[in-house]
Amino acid sequence: MPYEVVSAYTLLVGDEGGPMLSVHTTASDAWHALDREIRERCRMRPRPRRRVDEDSATRLADAWRDAEPDVRYWNLTVHRLPVPVPVIAAAPAVARPLAGALR
Repeated sequence: MPYEVVSAYTLLVGDEGGPMLSVHTTASDAWHALDREIRERCRMRPRPRRRVDEDSATRLADAWRDAEPDVRYWNLTVHRLPVPVPVIAAAPAVARPLAGALR
């Protein structure tokens, strides 16, 4: 059975209030979720409708964790998942005439 590789991003954020785990289909969704989660935990107002990038979300999350490094943590991980593709999803084969078939 043929396989196709897809990406999934997991985000884990935790402190004394408990952990939060989410799964995302794109890296930008995962970084945006990290920024949103840290802002909620710090009671900060949401980021304006600007694009969240990896560097700004990392700086914010690291500053949040550094305030209480013994209880606060975050992790964003990419996973490459091989997904089996059923035969019915494969490209159709070209039919060849049988030898000795009537014409």
